Amino acid sequence: MKYKVLYAEDELTLAQIISDGLRQSGYEVVLATDGSQALELFQNTPPDICVLDVMMPLKDGYTLAEDIRKLDTGVPIIFLSAKSLPEDVIKGFKSGGNDYLRKPFNMGELLIRMESLLSRFGTKQDTGSVYTFGSCKLDPVTQELETSAARYTLSYKEAALLELLLQNRNTLVPRQVPLLKIWGDDTYYNARSMDVFMSHLRKMLKNEPGVQLMSIRGAGYKLIV
Repeated sequence: MKYKVLYAEDELTLAQIISDGLRQSGYEVVLATDGSQALELFQNTPPDICVLDVMMPLKDGYTLAEDIRKLDTGVPIIFLSAKSLPEDVIKGFKSGGNDYLRKPFNMGELLIRMESLLSRFGTKQDTGSVYTFGSCKLDPVTQELETSAARYTLSYKEAALLELLLQNRNTLVPRQVPLLKIWGDDTYYNARSMDVFMSHLRKMLKNEPGVQLMSIRGAGYKLIV
């Protein structure tokens, strides 16, 4: 079975490169070069996953995602953008996105993120994607973390938090991002809950060489590997 990707990108050279890479990796690609065309294609040929550029003519990626969410609340959406300020990332999640990949990016990273979302949303049952960092391994599907000292079975939120940090390794992840993506809102209660889960993860990783989970007061988190 081939999974169908709606890929929206107005930069034609990049669109061709990424489309070719996705097809070579076994995906069926439906390409749109502006936001309005992308919405029409979504309605006519519903995809398994959407990969959306943010800056597009006629309808930007954020608006497109909001329109898609009115039609389908479950399809995974990944944003691609050179806009990398925390407020840009937060806007992406608030508009309905599930992940945000900064340009320039590695094709392999895009594929791993797509597989992770397809697995999480129940579209793809076995991706085989395991994150390796330092002496540790995270399997987000089975929710198992293996360190040099022990093997842990994580809760769903712990696994989702660690996966998000690994997807953005060595980059500051604003506090609002995991709150909106995993908890669904950024209320005070959920923020305190997230701090508890983050503390659990920090204890599991504290003695791992070359791995540091940092909490930056008032800003967010950074996983250094």
